Amino acid sequence: MIAGVVKEIREDESRVALVPGGAEALVARGHQVLVERGAGAPSGFVDSDYEAAGARIASASEVWKHAELLFKVKEPQPAEYPLMRPGQTIFAYFHFAASEELTRAVRAAASIAIAYETIETPDGHLPLLTPMSEVAGRMAVQQGAKFLEREHGGRGVLLGGVPGVLPATVVVIGAGIVGSNAVKMAAGMGAQVYVLDVNLDRLRYLNDVMPENVFTLMSNPASLRTSLEEADLVISSVLLRGAKAPKLVTREHLKSMKQGAVIVDVAIDQGGSCETSRPTSHRDPIYEVDGVIHYCVTNMPGAVPLTSTLALTNATLPYGLELAGKGCVRAIRENSAIARGANIVHGHVTYQAVAEAFELPYTHVEEALQATTDRD
Repeated sequence: MIAGVVKEIREDESRVALVPGGAEALVARGHQVLVERGAGAPSGFVDSDYEAAGARIASASEVWKHAELLFKVKEPQPAEYPLMRPGQTIFAYFHFAASEELTRAVRAAASIAIAYETIETPDGHLPLLTPMSEVAGRMAVQQGAKFLEREHGGRGVLLGGVPGVLPATVVVIGAGIVGSNAVKMAAGMGAQVYVLDVNLDRLRYLNDVMPENVFTLMSNPASLRTSLEEADLVISSVLLRGAKAPKLVTREHLKSMKQGAVIVDVAIDQGGSCETSRPTSHRDPIYEVDGVIHYCVTNMPGAVPLTSTLALTNATLPYGLELAGKGCVRAIRENSAIARGANIVHGHVTYQAVAEAFELPYTHVEEALQATTDRD
């Protein structure tokens, strides 16, 4: 199979979807690998590294034209829509539920979209979302601490305080991978941390393993409202798999929050879990609503591309090797995790939450495969 890697063109995106070691693994299994010139440079991998691994350096148009399996980090951008083609498998983060335009473009291209974020193992684990969730959770505290500084419009609060001065109050909404990593970082910096979730078992677990400056709360309207009123920094990390994030923090909540408090909405890739959230970039990361600073960067891990690329490709490569080795159709049929990752197959929406988000017809993935010619 011909596998391809293109340079990410989304603003401030510096990750690459395949490291030279991954290219070497594909070549060792008899596949051809095309890498766009300069694709790995922002992450610290130069073209000669890929050539030494057996890959061939090519132009972007050549990679798009010939790659049967295209490795990406982020979803295709509008300028890339015309480059997608029928039967081509694109393996990337898509977050379709946040973009009807992207959903319709991939449908029209009749490509096969395997979304990192919905690949799900039988035990409910999301293995390709986990590494970037770990990065984002830790970065959320780092960024939140920075924008709490007065020069950025924040309250002028040091997260850990100092002797004789109380530390900042950090509220983490959601105790999943993002949330637990945020809690760990904030607690380590000395903040007073409250974590809210609706899963009591998860809260019990965090209560056992986290330090004494972490407090768990069952999430409900009253506890959320009270917590937001006390917060200096809010990190919202609630995820509904493959669907739009629920709007938990409302405009009304902001009115009772502290002036200069900071909200980091890590769920912005899925539309955001704050009513006043809108996507921002690393170059222009924040804005203010009702005196509350909002940080809503959609590709947070892109700011630390070397760490993020290595963490991501550690998780994606085994699935990429399976897709290349078996072909997309067979891999979907034989691996239930990959089948859950199939969001659009030859124009058919095969992920229920995406279909519901835009009132599009839903097709079971096997039905979509049977309706088309096996290209593998």
